[in-house]
Amino acid sequence: MASENADKAIDPTTAQSAAGDPAASGAKGSSNDPADLQAQNSKLSEERRELNDRLLRLAAEFENYKRRSRKELDDAVLRGLEGVLKELLPPLDNLDRAIVAARGANAAGAGALLEGVQLVQKQFFTALEKLQVKCFEAEGKPFDPNFHEAVQQVDSPTLPPGSVAAVYQRGYIHTTTNRLLRPAMVAVVRGKAEAGGDSAGKQPN
Repeated sequence: MASENADKAIDPTTAQSAAGDPAASGAKGSSNDPADLQAQNSKLSEERRELNDRLLRLAAEFENYKRRSRKELDDAVLRGLEGVLKELLPPLDNLDRAIVAARGANAAGAGALLEGVQLVQKQFFTALEKLQVKCFEAEGKPFDPNFHEAVQQVDSPTLPPGSVAAVYQRGYIHTTTNRLLRPAMVAVVRGKAEAGGDSAGKQPN
């Protein structure tokens, strides 16, 4: 009986090995080595930097997309306005000519006709302003090739050379973008007129 009991006795070393060493298992599951912790921290920091850089690039790309979309929309609106103006501005130019003719007329009723034409012209300008379109003043101002188209050179006893002496056709701009829709057709002063001479309206050589 004693011999059987001895055979059935469990070796403590074998029992510990079978149950597993808790200390050994814990060492395999997690490491408290400072070098390993520092490596893990460095890896997490690098991943965070990469994620932050990716988010910044996406935000910048989205802003660029919005800016491009806004510009494309503005350009489309302006192209539409330019198409309308091509049809609308010639009648407005004729109103200007009618006003000039009415001012020089001495016929009865010319004053009433002038007032009527000016009223119609004012209504046109009001409608254009609602579309952010406006004519700009040019007469007496320095010639600017960005906004003026010179079709004639004249002499003037009062205006300095390079000034706009007369406007033959109004220029128009889009007030929101300051984009030129049509340049003003003008006559430019090329020099002072000689005393006693009147060369206004002289064609360039």
